[in-house]
Amino acid sequence: MLIKLEKATDKIIDFVGLITAFLLIVMILNVAYDVFARYIFHNSSIAMQELEWHEFAVIMLYGTGYALRHNAHVRVDFIYDRLSIRKKALINIFGTIFFLLPLALLVIYGSYDFVMDSYTSHEISQDPGGLPYRWIIKAQIPFAFIFLIFCSFNFLLHNINTLKGLEKIEPEEVVA
Repeated sequence: MLIKLEKATDKIIDFVGLITAFLLIVMILNVAYDVFARYIFHNSSIAMQELEWHEFAVIMLYGTGYALRHNAHVRVDFIYDRLSIRKKALINIFGTIFFLLPLALLVIYGSYDFVMDSYTSHEISQDPGGLPYRWIIKAQIPFAFIFLIFCSFNFLLHNINTLKGLEKIEPEEVVA
């Protein structure tokens, strides 16, 4: 039962990861266009530059959950690597429950007024030619952390299944 639930959540997270990867391609094309327009035609668009920042923010915000699902998040721990699979799973469960989830809930709670103030004041870019509807990008903060909580649930399932002996933690690849 837990394995099926984990696999179902894997598919959802991977779908969001696919959308994020597509957005990365769009951002690259946007940056290329902006650089081309600026240096070849000496014409630059504030809206295109802001769109680059917004795309980057969304990629980073949603990419954290995807990285957690694939165990690709930053881990600075020389002791963790030497532990058994069961001890790693216990540390992952403990860290998720006592550090990751409270932080995510705190960011969601703390960003609510931030987003609502932007929405109710109809906040727009302060730069001439900038993007309107600034609340849309600000709203991605709580939504992305809700997604991170969903990914944390998946991560917990994976580690519980590991503790039960139903699956093993995949070996991490070393990136040089």
